[in-house]
Amino acid sequence: MPLDQLTDEEIDTEGKEMSFLDHLEELRWHIIRAVGSIFVFAIIAFIFIQEIWQTVVMGPKDPNFWTYRMMCKLSDMTGYADLCVKKLNFELQALGVSDQFTMALTSSLIIGLCFAFPYAFWELWRFIKPGLRIAEKQAARGAVFYVSTLFLLGLLFGYFIVSPLAINFLANYQITPEIKNQFDITSYIGILVTLSLGCALMFQMPIVAFVLSKVGVLTPAFMKEYRKHAWIVILIIAGIITPSPDIYSQVLVALPLAGLYEVSILVSRSVQRARLKEEQALMKS
Repeated sequence: MPLDQLTDEEIDTEGKEMSFLDHLEELRWHIIRAVGSIFVFAIIAFIFIQEIWQTVVMGPKDPNFWTYRMMCKLSDMTGYADLCVKKLNFELQALGVSDQFTMALTSSLIIGLCFAFPYAFWELWRFIKPGLRIAEKQAARGAVFYVSTLFLLGLLFGYFIVSPLAINFLANYQITPEIKNQFDITSYIGILVTLSLGCALMFQMPIVAFVLSKVGVLTPAFMKEYRKHAWIVILIIAGIITPSPDIYSQVLVALPLAGLYEVSILVSRSVQRARLKEEQALMKS
């Protein structure tokens, strides 16, 4: 690796590159700081765990939750009465002796991960960035901001849109009125976490498109050609995520995903244009 692509931390006093063991040591400290930030936020979350559970975790269980109130307003506007959520027909219970304590620890770690994600990613990026070429560094400028922003937007989308829709459907679905819905708390948390973090990862689609376009695997022409196929897949995903039979819930989920796909096409196109400019500059020189 050329010395002009290395940071001062990677060059010793004699101007030599870091050895393999030195790189491992550097990576170890970046990982320690990243994991440490997660534990710091997890400890803070555990201190306020009761308030967090009452307002955040148990929020989608309450008919007065923000999402349900907005759905009732949408119901008044469209005249579609089934869209309004007035009751969630289920109860939560802890079956194991240590379930509540285990859930407190687990939820604290998950909240710690969500809040510490920007810093943790920044720490890992600090280790990766010195190994990139100058052109790659310029192309990846703002990576921490974009990755963190998309992660948080996806997390909010999963928590406020996808999770309430899924919980509402599953809570009110009954084969027969004689069977009461009494869910285990671990099952409820599993749905909430899986859908929220799943959407956070799904919102990284433009970043994935950028990386694949940089290595030449993905092109905007390919994405345009298979746009209809992608929309079908998005509708299927929306149908799976929102098992509610009404079309409004599926549209609420499908539109942002379709928007992300269109943004990914624009990202891939910008990468292709930059590559063409570089090739033309090289040909002229």
